[in-house]
Amino acid sequence: MAKRVNRRVFLRGLGGACVAAPFLGSISDSSVRAQPATPPKRLIVMYTHYGCITTRFFPKKSHGALTAADLQSTTLKHLTPYVDKLLMPRGIRAMNEWTPKLERGQGNDRHLQVNGSYLTCHPVTPNSDDPFSFETATKFEARPTGPSLDHVIARQLSPDGEPLLLRVGNFREGAPTAISYSAPVTQYPGLGAPAEILAKLTGLFTDPLPSPDTYHAIRGKSIIDLVRHDLDSLARLDMSRADRNKLEAWKAMLDETVTTVASGQCNTALATALGATQENINLASTTSSGDDVLTRRISDSLDGADLYSNLAVLAAACNATPVIVLKYPANFVFKGLGLAMESAGLSYRLGNAGMQGTCVTGVIDMLLKIDDYYARKFAHLVEQLNGIDEGDGTLLDNSAAVWFQDASDGCARNLNNLPIVQVGSAGGYFKTGCAVNVEDGSPDLTAGNSEIVCADGAPSEVDATTQSTGTDPSLANAPINKYFCNLMNALGVRAGADGFPAPDGSEPVTHFGMYDRTEDFIGGGITPPTIHDPGEFDALKASS
Repeated sequence: MAKRVNRRVFLRGLGGACVAAPFLGSISDSSVRAQPATPPKRLIVMYTHYGCITTRFFPKKSHGALTAADLQSTTLKHLTPYVDKLLMPRGIRAMNEWTPKLERGQGNDRHLQVNGSYLTCHPVTPNSDDPFSFETATKFEARPTGPSLDHVIARQLSPDGEPLLLRVGNFREGAPTAISYSAPVTQYPGLGAPAEILAKLTGLFTDPLPSPDTYHAIRGKSIIDLVRHDLDSLARLDMSRADRNKLEAWKAMLDETVTTVASGQCNTALATALGATQENINLASTTSSGDDVLTRRISDSLDGADLYSNLAVLAAACNATPVIVLKYPANFVFKGLGLAMESAGLSYRLGNAGMQGTCVTGVIDMLLKIDDYYARKFAHLVEQLNGIDEGDGTLLDNSAAVWFQDASDGCARNLNNLPIVQVGSAGGYFKTGCAVNVEDGSPDLTAGNSEIVCADGAPSEVDATTQSTGTDPSLANAPINKYFCNLMNALGVRAGADGFPAPDGSEPVTHFGMYDRTEDFIGGGITPPTIHDPGEFDALKASS
């Protein structure tokens, strides 16, 4: 693990006005105040497919303080060292659920519309009202009608207006499993090869580095850009003509220097400590017979997936962008876990893409192996983030690291009662050390019915169209849109007067997406755009 390196924020904490003020004799000390240094906030998402065995995933307590003992018997046991920094939002539903009778969403595809709508809260187009159609345009090529959360955030906060999307394992993405969209129907490819990811990051640091500032400076902002707001505020104060001339001369001098500043720990030493070395990158870029790219060992401390996580941590430490997404592949065969069937088929308990048939013998144990693997990967990400000091806390404390799964139970493909795990308070914005049932506050929300079939390893029958392994659709339906509003407000995204994110906004975000009820997605956009329940989940906020 990297040696902990404390960092200070440079010009933002000092303030351009305070740099200039000593030279301006006609300005009183009380006219200018230095602002306290605050580290930037980040959202780091890990996104996986096909849900989980919910009966083993959730702690029994759905509302209230959590302890290590609460996690010990669950899939989340690997997070016990961080239970005090953990937040489990319970009772949340994602949008656009596929059902055989068009009860709760569009009829395109049980994977495509769910993934396309998950981070956009928009329907996909072209629409299908035939849930069992294999028409290419609607089953394989439909895309959402709005941008995804990562781009909405990055458009306001990232230096180049783009998020960092890392395709773990360098798998190509098509519409059925893609989640990142820069604009309506415009899929965002992101980066997949470790070499191209490292190349993007090494362009951010040199050795030694100048004094640190927030991520805005990393991408070539000049000092005058960073302090212009402070200087403009100073220029509006009452001062002598001589001092005003001095101020303009000082601004001109800064314009000429165009000195850039970057994160004080964004350097090759941190990259090396995180295993982001050229040697490991080269090893990760090769394959060998019988191995898979995710679980294959690269070094004593890293496998293929961990390397991507460490690159994400390096990007966060370098403040490359405030939003980073680790997108795990779909339809994957975990040979390194001793499995011979791809993950999508296993999630249906059948070992294939069918929806009815006989359970694969021991399939629950196979799925639990995959769940455990993902939990270990998330714990590794959290550990690395927590190992880097930043301000009064760690990089993790100033982040929200969130594990999203595209569905709850993988067989039912239900979107209510979602398994969402967050670690880190985003600089104190969120509560931690607890589960919060945002729907009704009850401490005993069901964990679903994942083991209602196939539980004893016997070849029993399963019918995924009944969704019997999921959660009763009348429960756990608080809209995920509100949680997205929480995340955006935690990072500092602003909204216009209508509550929707807007680059020139000045209000908190209260609205996101096109719909916040999955039933409104039926028909693919024929219902007028409506957010029925605007605002955040106040119960998730530390201030509540």
